[in-house]
Order: sequence, then C-alpha cells, then structure tokens
Amino acid sequence: MTLQSQQTDLSHAQPIEPINGNLGATVLGPTNPPREAESPDRVLPPSTDHGTVPSLRWSFCDSHNRISEGGWSRQTTVRELPSATQIAGVNMRLKAGAIREMHWHKEGEWAYMIKGRARITSVDQNLCAFQDDVSEGEGWYFPAGIPHSIQGLENDGCEFLLVFDDGNFNENETFLLTDWLSRTPRDVLAKNFNVPKNAFDNIPKNERYIFQSKVPGPLAKDRVAGLGPLPEPFSHRMIKMEPIRMKFGNVRIMDSTNFPASKTIASALVEIEPGGMRELHWHPNSDEWQYYLSGEARMTVFASAGAAQTFDYQAGDVGSVPRAMPHYVENTGKTTLRFLEMFKSPKFEDVPLAQWLAFTPHELVRAHLNIDESVLAKIPQQRMPIVG
Repeated sequence: MTLQSQQTDLSHAQPIEPINGNLGATVLGPTNPPREAESPDRVLPPSTDHGTVPSLRWSFCDSHNRISEGGWSRQTTVRELPSATQIAGVNMRLKAGAIREMHWHKEGEWAYMIKGRARITSVDQNLCAFQDDVSEGEGWYFPAGIPHSIQGLENDGCEFLLVFDDGNFNENETFLLTDWLSRTPRDVLAKNFNVPKNAFDNIPKNERYIFQSKVPGPLAKDRVAGLGPLPEPFSHRMIKMEPIRMKFGNVRIMDSTNFPASKTIASALVEIEPGGMRELHWHPNSDEWQYYLSGEARMTVFASAGAAQTFDYQAGDVGSVPRAMPHYVENTGKTTLRFLEMFKSPKFEDVPLAQWLAFTPHELVRAHLNIDESVLAKIPQQRMPIVG
C-alpha cells in the first residue's frame, strides 16, 4: 500500500469562518480547512476567550516518528509543547516479539497500555527481579535509574503511552545496554564477567533500541527470582480499579496511595459521556498533562489577568494546563470521551469550584456574584468530577 493510498481525503472539509454575529469577517487568504476542522474554537473562539495564552495542545501526529525494525516511537516533550515543562510523553508501538531494548533513564517512567499486551522486566537496586504481563488499560511505573525492558506479546504486539516526570526528557538519550557495551573495551568486559575476550565478538556495534525477536513463552517459564520479590510491584491494573461513578461518566484516580511504586507521577483516567463535562476546577500542586484516548473534547483555560483560551482535542492529542490555572473539559462529540490526566506529584489533588463556593459563607459569595441563595443551596456537598 502506498503512502498516497493510505491518506484520507480531507479536501472537502467545510471551511470555518471567524464570524460571530456582527463580529469578524471571512478569510480571504489561504486556509487549511482540514486542520481548522480539528480546532474550530481556535478559528472562531467563544466570546469569553480573551488575551494571549501559550498553546496548550499538540498532536502526536505532528511529532517525528522514529521507525525501527520492530515498531516505532514518537515523543511530545517541551520541545514540541513548550507549555508542558513538567511532563513528557512517548507513544510507542511494538510488534509481536519486538523488544524495546534493556535500558534505563534519569526520569521516572509511568505507562498505560492502549492496545495489545506486553511483557515487562526489571531489576531494582536491591537486586529484586520483576516480570509481568500487562494488557489494555494496565501499565507500569519504573523509578528513575531502574533498568527495564518491554516486549510485545502474541497476536499483534502492543501500543502504549509512556509518561516521564520531566518535560525535557528525550527518548533518544536513554541509557541503552547495547550502546553502553559497544563503547566498552572488550578486555574490560572480559575482566568484568570473568570470561574470554572473544565471548563479546558479536556484540552489536550500535544501539538496537527497538528490534525484532521471537515471542516469549508463558510468563511462568520466564520467571527469574532475583534476590527476592519487589516490596512495591512496578505494574498497575488501572482499568480494573473501582471507578468513581457519576451520571455522565467515571473517574479512576491512581497515585502513590493506591499504587505505592509511583512516587513521582499521579494519574486519573476520565470517561465522560456525551453531554457531560469535567467540572470547573484547578490543581494546586502540579501542572496537568493530558492524553486523549478517544472522543472529542473542548477545554477552556483561564490564565488570570483577563486571559482565557479554548482548545479542541481528539484521540492522539496532548493537552497541557499550567499549575493552578482553572479549566474544564467538555465532551463535544457523540461518543464517550476518554482521556488521561497526569501530574508530576506523588498525590492527585484538585480544587473544585462548586465545593469552594458551597463551603464559603454564602453571603460572601453572593456579594461577589450577585446570585440567589437558591443557586448556592443546590451545589452538592460532595465532589462531582463529572457533571452534565
């Protein structure tokens, strides 16, 4: 199949004109209708938008794709999305049997399996060994400096999202086993492992990064005990957590309180039905980094000093919200909106607008907003992350 035959014909996308009543005018110059259709609220923003806010949206389809023998990878870092300084993300695909080679890095790594299954392995600083198989909706966390590997399993391998606790992370600068040993003299390797020097004659001359291998057998046959079990397992089963259920959706929150290994990254898996919205709120402890799994969304962010901007998102997009900036996320599509909220923090924290007003003396609130007591009386006392 040629590249041309794979491309979708978007030439008939309806143009969006920046006209709101008597405001605005038609575009007379060049336009990009398919791109504008992805972000209609940038071309024709809500009347409440004002001022200048840095871009809070990036799509992985705009990131360079590093294609390898056994799959591919692409990253969204501060270089692609300058507003996201605390967290970076990597979208990776491994074919069945393909290996993301044994490596480690200076950043903590959190992961979510989008499709398929993978086998992960690791050995910690106490020489406790860990192996596990993870499926869709599950994942892992490897602390900074802890070596690990990822391998696609039977059928069609896997695709997953990696999240790192530093916006300046670079997937192309990890510490790779083959790269290291290829830069180490053979006599040093022989002395280290107490074997003849010619035992290393076939070491690859360059890094392997992602490479094809055979599909591993059952996990039970692949087990290595090491010096004992990990006190805090590196894998998680996020999708199997009991969610916070609401009329218009569900939320699963995972941080160090229920996934102890994840010391630097907190997360939430949000599902919003059509007509629902992630309530007006903000996060006092960290920037928010988002990854959209399915559906369509609109997010408005208030940046103080009268500045507010609206952004549109769809599957494969990344969103960013700087710390303490209030925002909401609305399902603008006809199907369930699913996205991940990620934070560089051991704990998930947010402040909902509704409960702030509910738990503040109502006379004070009325003095600010000129609203009736009947409105304040209807605000629920408990958290309502998803409303409609």
